[in-house]
Amino acid sequence: MHEELPRGWIKTTLGEVCSPVETIRPEDSPHTKFTYFDISGIDNERNLIAETKTLTGQSAPTRARQAVRKDDILFSTVRTYLRKIARVECDYPNPIASTGFTVIRPVEGVSSQFLFFQILSEEFLQPLHALQTGTSYPAVRNRDVFAQPIVLAPAGEQKRIVMKLDAAFSRMANGESAAKRAHERLRRYRVAVLKAAFEGQLVPTEAELSRQYGASNAKLETGEVLLHRILKARREKWKGKAKHKEPAVPSTIDLQKPPEGWTLASPDQLSKFDDNAICAGPFGTIFKAKDFRPTGVPIIFLRHVVAGRYLTDKPGFMDKQKWEESFRPYSVFGGELLITKLGEPPGVCAIYPEGIGPAMVTPDIIKFAVHEAAVLPKFLMHYFNSEKARQFSTGVAFGMTRLRLTLPIFREMPVPLPPFAEQTRIVAEVERRLLAADRLAATLEQHIVQSRSARQSLLREAFSGRLVAQTLNDEPASVLLKRICAVREAEALKPKGKRMLKSKSKSRVGRRPLLDVLQEHKNPMTPEQLFREAGFEPSQVDLFYRELTSLRDRLQEKKPEGSEAKLWPHRADVLLQLKKGYEK
Repeated sequence: MHEELPRGWIKTTLGEVCSPVETIRPEDSPHTKFTYFDISGIDNERNLIAETKTLTGQSAPTRARQAVRKDDILFSTVRTYLRKIARVECDYPNPIASTGFTVIRPVEGVSSQFLFFQILSEEFLQPLHALQTGTSYPAVRNRDVFAQPIVLAPAGEQKRIVMKLDAAFSRMANGESAAKRAHERLRRYRVAVLKAAFEGQLVPTEAELSRQYGASNAKLETGEVLLHRILKARREKWKGKAKHKEPAVPSTIDLQKPPEGWTLASPDQLSKFDDNAICAGPFGTIFKAKDFRPTGVPIIFLRHVVAGRYLTDKPGFMDKQKWEESFRPYSVFGGELLITKLGEPPGVCAIYPEGIGPAMVTPDIIKFAVHEAAVLPKFLMHYFNSEKARQFSTGVAFGMTRLRLTLPIFREMPVPLPPFAEQTRIVAEVERRLLAADRLAATLEQHIVQSRSARQSLLREAFSGRLVAQTLNDEPASVLLKRICAVREAEALKPKGKRMLKSKSKSRVGRRPLLDVLQEHKNPMTPEQLFREAGFEPSQVDLFYRELTSLRDRLQEKKPEGSEAKLWPHRADVLLQLKKGYEK
């Protein structure tokens, strides 16, 4: 890991300086309360235990098996790049940890914090990322973690390094916390800017300017007159045989009176004179994955629409001929609004850029072609992204697992409509202020990135022996390691007590293949149920996941969605079931 070692240091592996951890069965003490550490409770930005759960033995999950104690290091073996790593910094009542952790317990003479800092270094983590196996749950094994090379400093130098790193990391953490607080203040500032904008308080209204400048501005068109003119033009342009259908009027339930000179309109009233001016993408009857192509007409998914920005990452494409035949009415060509129908919250809005060619929307995206003689698209975009609009869209949206904004609801959503000249001033002022906020946010983000980079630089300095001064009186690490090995050998020679034989009536049934268990079950199973019914022992978690990985082509997973996803893994489960054709 390090080419040249400082005097008194030695190379070894993590396993050589760690003690084994006891495996327990909480269900043997059904009424005892345990403090449970799960992967989800680790804050991977601060590398702290952010949350624990108190469980009784009878309610503990099957993965709650490892008895831990103060100064143990919890290292998540699943998706190691997420850096779910933390130290147990204090005593907890009956602490147990998930088998998803490698529990690292330093032997006497080795500083827990010294190991912890070394484990956080990229030199330790990067080789482990490459050892992960599995598609759904890429993970490493305990033995992979313990086999990683480390450097061991003399005990006295370990303490000095820890003191220096502790002080430096504390200062960096304070700086990052201040940057995050500033980020939150900026978020509130953006909310306040949009609130003021759509309550007529951000720029002088046309009515105020008219009074200020007298008769010269007396004949300016109000929002109400503007809307009346647009609706009249719509009627006059109608050429159908049937009677002209008036657009939906805005819902005005529990709404405050708009500012002077403003009125309320609906998206339906503000759309272009086109049957498909407001629509969502086609449903599965004609919108099928078999028509997707590596190139063609871009498909706009939920992931492409964020507040104020259209993203192009992870693109999907529709066959161009199929698009021409079936999907042109569901397409955008530049300047249209894109509004999300789903999400938490729904109603997030962006403008589809001009000059990049056509694209089509999916059923989860609303396309809104704006009548630009009545309202500026940017004015509407900022309004839909405001808390005022968000309160309406979430208040009337429905759905058990995900909030959904329907087209009929969207068509009659109340939209404030000021005079056109005032819209222009509002958009200019909103964008000026939001741009300044974005620039400050970028500076804060850069500070956080630099701080994290500085952490890694400090760790490299520390574990190459360049962070603190060395002392001739320090006992070399090689002597410490020999003492550790001698203690381990002495322990190995101690006679072990005879194990009590379990009665035959209580002996476990032999382990069964996972495929057999899944074929017997008609309904989906949680991984814990499958683990238990297949007869695996708590110590066989790695074996279970290897066998489960070998079946991945035959399995289908049902993962929590929407609000349930927030509960995972506490009160929501991934469910496993065999794909069609693999059942008995």
